[in-house]
Amino acid sequence: MALVVAQEVPTSSSMAVPHGPAGVGEARHRMRDQLRVGGVSEAVIDDAVLILSELLSNACRHGRPLGDDMAGDGDVRAAWRVDARGCLTVEVTDGGGPTRPVPATPSVTARGGRGLNIISALADDWGVRDDAPGEVTVWVVVHKDVRSEAETQRQGDFATRVASRAPAGMSDLDFADAFEDLG
Repeated sequence: MALVVAQEVPTSSSMAVPHGPAGVGEARHRMRDQLRVGGVSEAVIDDAVLILSELLSNACRHGRPLGDDMAGDGDVRAAWRVDARGCLTVEVTDGGGPTRPVPATPSVTARGGRGLNIISALADDWGVRDDAPGEVTVWVVVHKDVRSEAETQRQGDFATRVASRAPAGMSDLDFADAFEDLG
């Protein structure tokens, strides 16, 4: 006899992350675990984790920690939630900085400046909210309906391109054979 235990799946989470690279890995791991348990598809989880990483990196690079700690060793807040409609939103809140977050146009050789462009390409929507004194929140709607399997596969995904039907006259081409020796 199998025993089935109902588990309440967290639809939202919020955590303090050290202002700096130390807590980014823990936040990504926690998000991935909670979204998996919540039944979110791997494609959406991968996008959400990348977006969280970019937001936390930007908060540490350009923003101050929350609170009165001017020494730069306080926390920022990371949060994510899946609402009743299935919309996944990720937020990172810091103490603000000298400029407002906007996508940049970095040169080809620039070492940074692409984070918000990556977020814009992956997300359904994003913006900046600074309605609480001493706090700036960048929010991202990662996916409007995480329960819709058809929506989770974007037309440009590598997996979609590789798994798609071969063009006429190339039906004997097998990608698995081409990459077999790389393994």
